[in-house]
This record gives sequence, C-alpha cells and structure tokens, in this order.
Amino acid sequence: MPKSLISIQDFTKEEILHILDVAEEFEKNKSQTFLSDKVIACIFFEPSTRTRLSFETASNRLGARVIGFSDAANTSVRKGESLKDTIKMVSNYADLIVMRHPIEGSARYASEVASVPVINAGDGANQHPTQTLLDLYTIRQTQGRLDKIDINMVGDLKYGRTVHSLLQAMSHFSPTFTFTSPQELMMPKEYKEFLDEKGIPYKETSDLTQHLDTTDILYMTRIQQERFTDPMEYDKVKNVYSLNSSMLANVKPNMKILHPLPRLQEIAEDVDDTPHAYYFKQAENGMYVRMAIISYLLGKR
Repeated sequence: MPKSLISIQDFTKEEILHILDVAEEFEKNKSQTFLSDKVIACIFFEPSTRTRLSFETASNRLGARVIGFSDAANTSVRKGESLKDTIKMVSNYADLIVMRHPIEGSARYASEVASVPVINAGDGANQHPTQTLLDLYTIRQTQGRLDKIDINMVGDLKYGRTVHSLLQAMSHFSPTFTFTSPQELMMPKEYKEFLDEKGIPYKETSDLTQHLDTTDILYMTRIQQERFTDPMEYDKVKNVYSLNSSMLANVKPNMKILHPLPRLQEIAEDVDDTPHAYYFKQAENGMYVRMAIISYLLGKR
C-alpha cells in the first residue's frame, strides 16, 4: 500500500523534519517542474478556500496537472455513489489524491481503498496534518527552533482539528501548553491523557489575558459554527475571545500570533499591523510545505 498522510502520527519525527527542510528549499526556489508527468486529484467534499488553492498552487508549481472538484453537489456522490467507488474511480486517473471530507475517519478509509497515496486535507473535527506541518514550519521560522516552545492555544479546542494535530506533532519537541477556552470547548480528555503519558506540562484557563506574557506562539482559532449541532450552544460561545493590539503590550518580543484562517472576530484588524501578527505569512508557508509533502509521497524528495 502506498504511503499516505492521514494523521500527523503517520510521519516520524525524522520525516517531519525532512518535510520542513525540503519546504525551506522550495521557499527559496518556488518553481520546480519535476512532477510534469504526474496528475494530482484534489477532491473536496466540504468547502475550502486556502487549503484547496494552496494544494492546487503547490501541484502547479511542481509541474503537475490538477483534476478534481470543490463541491460534491456537482458529482456522482449526489446520485448516491459511495465514497469507496469515488476513490477507486479517482485512483484510476491520478497519481495522488488530496481529499477533504466532513466525516471523521473518511480519509483513513479512502487511503485503505485507494491505489495511490492519499493526503488528508481535513476530515471533520478529526485531523488536518498538512496544516500542522505548515504550523511547525512557521514556528521554526519565527522562533529559530521547535524545542521547548510555550504554545497558547485559544478558542475551539474541542472541535478544532488543527489544534489536535499540532498538539500531537509538538509532543516530539518538549513544549509547554496553555489551553485557553470556554468550558464548553475545552481540549478533549484523550488529548490531555496523551500529554500526561508523555510528561508534557499544560494548564487550562478561560481568560485570554492570563498567560500572554509567557507565550511564544499564540495559536488563535475560530469558533466553528459548522461543528455545532445546536445553534444556541454556538451563540453562547461565538464571540468569547477577541484579541486586539492593546492586549499585546507586555508580550515577549519573539511572540508570534498564528491562525489557521479564516478569522472572524477573534483577532481584531489592528493586530495585523503589529510585529506579532504572522498568520498571512503562515498561510503562504502552506504552499511550500504542501509542495514538500506531495514530492515526498511521490518518492521524488
């Protein structure tokens, strides 16, 4: 079975560092055409702007051709075709599949029925490993290291697949975590047990201002309306945090603010003009990291 990237745990620490090094090379030289004989299928069963465009741009910069869809409503899925049959069919046409799907576990299942590598571009509230790798790349770029970083994760820690994946990946590098969330959106128990087993310290708070002065990376997340089954539950927490520039008066000079985007009201626009804002560069970094992942899974780097 070809190697896929479904969970960040599919990559060893060595593979993670290899991807980051290759991404750094691609950042210095964006246009490579060594995949000109390859076809990449980007199949998105759930809306996406940044991730889809980032993968498509990465594929194009590597010289590959891109096929796929960005809305399952216009495909045979609408006629009742099973995920298995869709993946089998796409495997016949492409050398690698990039898939986003709203159901947890769908990406793992796709990798088991596909005859080509599968990259999970997000499966429900479960995992988003390529976002994690670009987050690691950005952390290393801004801090000069990955070891012993103090990371403050803010917002939707219950449903946020980006924070779940990042927590697992950073466990290789002796981090310290702060989890800032309302009671309803706390980090799930299994992830805290994972940290306990590895002896990684973390603290929990509902107050955004409480630990900003010790933070190296402030990882903001949006409260995701689409993950709530009860609209009233969403209304209770939707505007719970809003970071503005005045709150940054006592932060460390090296502190950088990351966000997987899109943002709503959780980061005020006046933060964009501070030296701590790094989320737009973070999004750009996704292209270099995804170029590295595609190249690696196709055995080219």
